[in-house]
Amino acid sequence: MGYVATIGMFDGVHLGHQFVLQQVAACAKERGLESLVITFDHTLRCEPVLTPLDEKLLLLSKTAINRVEVLPFTAELKQLTARQFMQQVLKEKLGVKVLLTGYDNRFGHNREEGFDDYVRYGQELGIEVLELPPFTPHPTTDNARNISSSLIRQLLTEGRVAEASQALGYPYTIVGRVEHGQHIGTQLGFPTANLVPIDTRQLIPAPGVYAVKVRLHDRTEEKHAMMNIGTRPTFNGHYQTLETHIFQLHEDLYDQLMLVSFIERLRDEQRFDSIDALQQQLHADKDAAEAALNKSHST
Repeated sequence: MGYVATIGMFDGVHLGHQFVLQQVAACAKERGLESLVITFDHTLRCEPVLTPLDEKLLLLSKTAINRVEVLPFTAELKQLTARQFMQQVLKEKLGVKVLLTGYDNRFGHNREEGFDDYVRYGQELGIEVLELPPFTPHPTTDNARNISSSLIRQLLTEGRVAEASQALGYPYTIVGRVEHGQHIGTQLGFPTANLVPIDTRQLIPAPGVYAVKVRLHDRTEEKHAMMNIGTRPTFNGHYQTLETHIFQLHEDLYDQLMLVSFIERLRDEQRFDSIDALQQQLHADKDAAEAALNKSHST
């Protein structure tokens, strides 16, 4: 039948990506073709990612796109020029009839060529190349700035998880396994699940205390919780931990997979002069987290 396709990393599958995918699906339906997303396995990338590959594929599966093709980002693929990529991959391997791409989108070796080149190559190869319309986010979504994966990474590194989630269109989520910690939270009356992300390249938000929602991988129910990201300076810690205190949950979570969705940042991480002072702050944090989580639920 042939495909209407678009190409990209689609890290995060954020609102800008979702707009692109809607355009691709609509164009495919209009032309009686199938819709296709071509993305890449970013295993070799060094920079932090918003969504591990499995999570990205899950998000893409929830869109109107008919097919997702994941290309391994090999040395051979990186050496292909834009024309070679269009001929060998788009035309011969995948049967692409129409390619939708942004005017400033680049692919091919060193990303040396641009939209006009792709149009010319497409005419030679029988692939129609169309420019995607610009995506204008809602003014309240991200202060009218263009939404991008790099912007969302910046927001997360600054701890601005609520803004990042607005740009994504869903709460930023980390998937990890619960492992044994030092049980300091239990001694304080706030037992915590020590989370170790399953993908070490996934971006961790800035240190601090957060209102979060958690879900065990085999369940649908979400629980309210608060998470501390940091080195536990009150106890002279030296390495970063992700410790989650789940409200109204009393069971053994060790070795289970858990999803943590960030709702709001409550405060910076800080050092306390006494255990009593820390415990008082933890009670205040719990109240603040509950208020933030109830507010997010009502909206």
